[in-house]
Amino acid sequence: MTKRASEQTALLALTTLALLLSAVDPHDRATWWLEVGPVLIGVPLLLATRHRFPLTPLLYRLLFIHALILILGGHYTYARVPLGTWFQELFDLSRNHYDRLGHFAQGFVPAILAREVLLRTSPLQTGKWLFTITVAVCLSFSALYELFEWWTAVAVGSAADDFLGTQGDPWDTQWDMFLALTGALAALLFLARRHDRELARFPS
Repeated sequence: MTKRASEQTALLALTTLALLLSAVDPHDRATWWLEVGPVLIGVPLLLATRHRFPLTPLLYRLLFIHALILILGGHYTYARVPLGTWFQELFDLSRNHYDRLGHFAQGFVPAILAREVLLRTSPLQTGKWLFTITVAVCLSFSALYELFEWWTAVAVGSAADDFLGTQGDPWDTQWDMFLALTGALAALLFLARRHDRELARFPS
């Protein structure tokens, strides 16, 4: 087994373990399903495409971190994650900001995913158009997720409160999209060169 395959196996095992642990007595079972849904969908897709379309090590690592953020939020619900509560008490904040981290990651990680897919499957090359389209993809994904939250709330009513996690903030949706935008910009500004180096030595 190659070093790259060994790392992928380790990340898969850790993700599976975290998912199983989070499924043990979560705060709200329905919210758990909604929050970890992307992981339950994404992992089988990555396994199914790992030979036809393997991803760079950087991207696999980022997806792993994003999965852990989702899994932890699913177990406690975003408004009750202890790490966020600790920061809330330490800095005397008005709310648990763990969901802000989640939406920042919702832009940060998909930015590298979109960038990789576009570079490997389209005529786009590194430059302003790749940057612009990648950011647009991330904003579109964030907007779609907010619509999904809205549809869920309409369908199940107050039972979706933990999933929405607004914590009384009337501007929560706008904050979520702004943080996804910030995350996408940060990923492209700070990781693009490293991503390019990995792509350059990655088998086409």
